[in-house]
Amino acid sequence: MTDHSQAEWEAAAAAVLRKARRLSDEDPDSAVWQKLGRTTLDGISVTPLGLPGGEVAAVRPTREGPWDIRSLIAHPNAKLANEEALVDLDGGVTSLWLAADESTDVAATLAGVLLDLAPVVLDAPTATGAVADAFLALPGNKHADSNLGIDPLGAMLRDLPLAVDEAVEELTSYARKAWQADVRAIVVDATATHDLGASDAQELGWAIAVGTAYLRWLTAADGGNFSVDEAAALIDFRLAATDEQFPTIAKFRALRTLWASVLTHSGATVVETRVHGTTSRPMLSKYDPYVNMLRGTVAAFAAGVGGADAVTVLPFDSANGRPEAFGRRIARNVNHLLIDESHVAAVADPAGGAFAVEQLTNDLAVKGWAEFQALEAEWQGGHDFTAFLGRIEDVKARRETDIAKRKRPLTGLTEFPNLAETLPERDADPLNDRVTRYGASFEALRDAPAQAHVFLATMGTVAQHTARATFASNLLAAGGIAVDVAGRTASVEDLTKAYAGQPVVMLAGSDDAYAEWGADAATALRDAGAKHVIIAGKPTDYADSSAAMGVDALAFLTNVRKELGA
Repeated sequence: MTDHSQAEWEAAAAAVLRKARRLSDEDPDSAVWQKLGRTTLDGISVTPLGLPGGEVAAVRPTREGPWDIRSLIAHPNAKLANEEALVDLDGGVTSLWLAADESTDVAATLAGVLLDLAPVVLDAPTATGAVADAFLALPGNKHADSNLGIDPLGAMLRDLPLAVDEAVEELTSYARKAWQADVRAIVVDATATHDLGASDAQELGWAIAVGTAYLRWLTAADGGNFSVDEAAALIDFRLAATDEQFPTIAKFRALRTLWASVLTHSGATVVETRVHGTTSRPMLSKYDPYVNMLRGTVAAFAAGVGGADAVTVLPFDSANGRPEAFGRRIARNVNHLLIDESHVAAVADPAGGAFAVEQLTNDLAVKGWAEFQALEAEWQGGHDFTAFLGRIEDVKARRETDIAKRKRPLTGLTEFPNLAETLPERDADPLNDRVTRYGASFEALRDAPAQAHVFLATMGTVAQHTARATFASNLLAAGGIAVDVAGRTASVEDLTKAYAGQPVVMLAGSDDAYAEWGADAATALRDAGAKHVIIAGKPTDYADSSAAMGVDALAFLTNVRKELGA
């Protein structure tokens, strides 16, 4: 085996980038690190190649064997919700996540569920006490991993009216009830921040800040009066898992490091972190929803590898409304595929020791701790979320810019859209109302497709125009705009014969074709009735606008739709 130096790798990588014209002859070989690296929304630099050395996470996941497969039960009809729960349990689900409100019949929903065998985690931000009381009133013992799901700060972040003193009283009161019932009381649901658009570090910072606040409330002499170990034993965490595999693995690992630090500094003798990972709702798309199966699989894999104790895969049709049986079956089977067929859960912390994961874990932990400290400072005079929400809006705006420019592609929506698809019809799901999906702006364009088409003026043979024609048709389709394609052409006359009076024309051909007869084609098409001429490629003086790689697709499509009268 031959050893190679870093300089040799830099030289080889630089040679490839120079061929691709991404580096000039004057650029040093070491510039490959900047060219091939990327920066996350948290400002973390991700290098293209791992190097020996670096720190290993101080606290690593210890779960060995299968994670808890947890399904979300959220149907408002108790009979149908109960059917979903029983079908899921028969299909291999091992715990239930019950989304409820003041109208939920908890007893009917959980009828037939063996509560001593299947943990139930409640999620009822608008009716926390009523749902918790109804659950505790059910006969028989409850599984020790059941959780009343108390999370008043999370409810406040979701704009639910709750004063801090009320929050403290609610938390401490139900913590005592949970302790007496031998179940857990609290879920620090950091997906509340994720659903608003938060970055990974912001999600971590919120989780640690809220968890710390709850520790203080529970251990206060005039509050819960629990010991630190007792209080910590009542708390679970919930994080979102996305299809960004390595950041998700690192986020779940970083949470353990951060919470262990809090517990250690608080004097805890037992340092344990219990984490429920759920696949991200904002990352889903209602268009080409079957791609969501892939997103969910990657996200579940990352959560499991990152050490999640329980994993929920949201059904692929969740963005379309309330999921149906097929989507629910596929969702739970994703976990079975990962655990039973792929043996992903057979090894504790399988990503541990890998440079990319360890470095990203440490970097995220540092950023997450900084966010935690910022929240601690902001909450000295009360739990004011204004500054935190402002930071989330900043991240959200940067993400939106990346999506608009297709630097963060969304398959089936911003890339490779299918205008002819028929979406699955689903009943409205109020759980979708509290999130803004990453592709919401493009979905809004697709919701109201343009009635008029764009004439795609393909210049030359198929081989000559196919690259730009494909780019143009995919770009326009992302905005709900169909194209009428000229096909193989050899002259301006061929184009004008194919033209049928469309108000917008987009030229698509090679650079040589543009130079030879692009200006004449634009003039002839204007004379034939075109109101707006676009060129696929660099801007020219004979076209009104242009589109090439890196274009702000959202702004471009909005303008084209305006020209079409949409």
